[in-house]
Amino acid sequence: MTDVAIQKPAKPGNNRIRPPSVMRRYGSQLGIIGVGLAMWAAFIAAAPTVFLDPDIYSAFAETTPLFAVIALALTFVVITGEIDLSFPSIMALGTAVFCLVAQAGLPHWLGLVAGFATGAACGWLNGTLIARLNIPSLVITIGTSFLYRGIELILMNGTGVPLTQEHYPAMQAIFNSHVFGIPVQSLWALLLAAILWVLLNRTRFGAHVFLVGDNPTSSRLMGINVVGVKTGAFMLVGVVAVFAGLMTSFVGYYFWPTTGDGFLLNTIASVFLGGTSVFGGTGSIIGSLVAAYIIGAINAGIVSAGINAFYTQLCFGLVIVLSVVLQTIIERRVRRQSITGR
Repeated sequence: MTDVAIQKPAKPGNNRIRPPSVMRRYGSQLGIIGVGLAMWAAFIAAAPTVFLDPDIYSAFAETTPLFAVIALALTFVVITGEIDLSFPSIMALGTAVFCLVAQAGLPHWLGLVAGFATGAACGWLNGTLIARLNIPSLVITIGTSFLYRGIELILMNGTGVPLTQEHYPAMQAIFNSHVFGIPVQSLWALLLAAILWVLLNRTRFGAHVFLVGDNPTSSRLMGINVVGVKTGAFMLVGVVAVFAGLMTSFVGYYFWPTTGDGFLLNTIASVFLGGTSVFGGTGSIIGSLVAAYIIGAINAGIVSAGINAFYTQLCFGLVIVLSVVLQTIIERRVRRQSITGR
């Protein structure tokens, strides 16, 4: 006679699905905010004269948004499991188109439309080549980075354009002014962060971005237009990159053909430090915004503390590597807990 294991009936309520804890839902955001507060406290302790002076925060509010806004849009691309290395060149190309339209005597608003359309077209090309032909985004965007920069240099013949208050008063008010004493650059960054947060977390497109990044094959079986989602994410980066290029140029009162150079590492570091997974499927707009200001503060903090500026790159590297390692460990633990229930 074979023994048969008799299972006791489960008690009512034992099989209910528990909602995810606060740490599981917002762990990356809370983590980066904690890192930011700890670093801020350390900088105050090391250089209280500098970091208790309001002028240092005014400087951060003017310079950090120049790359922070791109990090917000790039978060969408990274969540889909891709990367875009061409946005510095798109910054220059879109701003160059604006300058050419303005120099032709046409209305400045038409130049803005042409510049943003250029950014969208560059993003569309990136997304189409990557999503439709299934070519690695790293390879494609390296190639298009040279392509867009080459087109910009040919259009401008390697020369720049003055963007002074005298000739561009309206544009200076939009991109380089103060509202109630607050630099307009930070206000633009906060506004874009709010808009993109809603787009990512409260719309169908945002939900599809997460699904595509988590599992593109399953997304296709569910009827999601994976090509359209990835292309839309790259187009978003293109448009916001042109916005950042215009803001950078008007802050400096001059458009340089090299606009965008030096933005790549800070922007990508902000995305990964902010909790967006290198494997796709997870990401945070708030995390990217906070991380951008942390990246912007590291250089000033190191110099103010009396440490050699050469250590800046070392700190950037340590912060990024530790962030990616911790994210990987946390993600594996969360997945293990979701499978085992412990």
